[in-house]
Amino acid sequence: MTIRPLTGPDELDLFRRLSYVLDHELADDLATGRRRPEWMWVALSGDRLLGRISWWTGQPGSAPQALDFFDLDDTLPESERGAIGGQLLEKAQASVVPAGAARPEYGRFVPPDWHEDPVARDVVEARVRVMEASGARMLVERLRLEWREGTPVPEGTGRLTFRQVADREDLVALMTPVMEGTLDAHGQEDLASGLSARQAAEKHYDEEFAHFRTGQEWWRIAELPDGEPVGFVIPARNNYHPVLAYIGVLPAHRGQGYIDEILAEGTRVLVAEGVDRIRAATDLGNVPMARSFERLGYVNFERAFTMVWDRP
Repeated sequence: MTIRPLTGPDELDLFRRLSYVLDHELADDLATGRRRPEWMWVALSGDRLLGRISWWTGQPGSAPQALDFFDLDDTLPESERGAIGGQLLEKAQASVVPAGAARPEYGRFVPPDWHEDPVARDVVEARVRVMEASGARMLVERLRLEWREGTPVPEGTGRLTFRQVADREDLVALMTPVMEGTLDAHGQEDLASGLSARQAAEKHYDEEFAHFRTGQEWWRIAELPDGEPVGFVIPARNNYHPVLAYIGVLPAHRGQGYIDEILAEGTRVLVAEGVDRIRAATDLGNVPMARSFERLGYVNFERAFTMVWDRP
């Protein structure tokens, strides 16, 4: 078996001999620098592709931010498949991730019914076992949601007013209390690592919000008629889709039904821009947020899971 990186974009067809739902993004990712040939590895037996792996970054020129492709030849016996996957992960990761650096998280999109579908479950669990053998642990499973053109969007009730975000501090000041008691697994992980709520909010802003392809004129802060802030929503366009990137309700205003109105406002902002689909996601354990998406007609079209490696 040969394990090596791609020699260049001309080997993309080789990489695509195994399939995954993000295959259609590979060519553009390579062209824009979000992905590099030296981050894309294959395990080969002659010309047969046994496995593949790739890392990605949302900021061309930076270090890899996520391990988002890891596929194996699922016709192989389980023991052989696991051994190939382990060798591929170990060799590629040692080359792509500098020694001593934090290993980027592993994420995968999976069918919404993968727990009940024996074929899908075999595919998912085969990858999870390889990652667990390397020391990774499951962080979270998420619902991936989509609003589709033609789905009604309710008008505002008048309980809340909405204004644009003034600047970074305007939003970070509201994100900070939202981090306290958050149900978001990544937020909980940041707090568990020792970051304060303020530091976790700043990290989220600087690593994600600051790099959207659209500006903050779409972002909205929800207020009571007297100007007291209730929450916020971040409609945006990432590298691939119009998205609702973040929705937050301040602790003092939770449980009062404001989440539906804030979600509807974020949806209205994007619909006014002429989009026909909006993507969003929420942790499986965040039941109030999931129910709000459902009430507003968002469809759970997929799930995703994230695994992480703890630093020594």
